[in-house]
Amino acid sequence: MPKAKGKNRRQKYSYNLNRKRLYRSARRRAAPRIACSHIRHAWDPTKSVAQNLAEMGLAEDPNKAVPIPKKKLGMEVESDGREQGKKIVRKPYVVNEMEYEASLPEKKSNTLSRDLIDYVQYMIQNHGENYKEMARDEKNYYQDTPKQIKRKINVYKNFYPEEYKDFIASLKQEKMDVQ
Repeated sequence: MPKAKGKNRRQKYSYNLNRKRLYRSARRRAAPRIACSHIRHAWDPTKSVAQNLAEMGLAEDPNKAVPIPKKKLGMEVESDGREQGKKIVRKPYVVNEMEYEASLPEKKSNTLSRDLIDYVQYMIQNHGENYKEMARDEKNYYQDTPKQIKRKINVYKNFYPEEYKDFIASLKQEKMDVQ
């Protein structure tokens, strides 16, 4: 059977359709993305963003929460002493958990690669503190200059000070055993 006439024609672009407005309204309906797990668990989807944040004791607008005092001609404008209505915080545990999490010390996740550690140990073992000799070594594949090698050794010393001390002590022990 033959195809229906006009099926293989290109669709015409509709210039009258406002695609930006369609995209914005679809984004507006989507739930807000919340990075903090404490806020995410306390969030009530039936309430507005301002209501949710006020219940948790968080500020919706930081400029209104901590206003900058206005100065006119070098003189400070004084307020009349009346405080604005305080909001009731129904979920104070959110702020407490966030403060506790912020007070924890950060873990150092910096480590050196095993290849770099082996390279530095090989160089120290064979050449001691002679960086020019290290630069001429056949294991110096990347053709590091003496200063670059010295910098790598110092990085190793700073990252693993105990391991470096143990390594140097074992080298001294080996030299004593040989003699």
